[in-house]
Amino acid sequence: MSNLTRRNPFAAFETFPAAGLSLFEDTLNRFLSESPTSRPWSPAVDIAENENELTLTADIPGVKLEEIDIKIEDGTLSLSGKREFEKKQEKGGYHRIERSYGAFQRVFSLPETVDVDKVSAQFDSGVLKVTLPKKEVAKPKSVKISVGTAN
Repeated sequence: MSNLTRRNPFAAFETFPAAGLSLFEDTLNRFLSESPTSRPWSPAVDIAENENELTLTADIPGVKLEEIDIKIEDGTLSLSGKREFEKKQEKGGYHRIERSYGAFQRVFSLPETVDVDKVSAQFDSGVLKVTLPKKEVAKPKSVKISVGTAN
C-alpha cells in the first residue's frame, strides 16, 4: 500500500496578490519619483509592406528634425534621437509628468530585399516616415503560361 500526499500546485501563488501589489507599488513610486529626463522612452512604430516597399512610420512628437538620426549599416536600420524636457513654468509646479524625455534608439533588422541605396525619409508634424524600396528581383512577377493539349 502506498501513501498518497495531497499536493497543491498553486500554493506558491496564494501570497502572490499581496507580494505582487507591493512590487507594483514600489515600481510605480520609483517611476514617478524619477526625473522625467532619466526615464527611457521608445517611440511607437508601425511597419507596413506592399509589393514595392516597406514603410516605417514613427511617432516622435516634440523632437526637432536636427535631433533625428537615421542610419543603415550591416543589414539594420537605426533610428535615434532626443526629446528635451522644457522646465518652462511661471508659477506653481507640475502635478503630473507622464511624457518621457531624453534619448531614444530603435533598431530594426532589414530583409535582404531592401534596396538600401534608394531609402528615403520624410518628417512632418512629429511623424517620421521612412520608405524602404524593394530590389527589382524581390518584387513579385506575373508570368503568363500558355497551356497546350496533348495528342
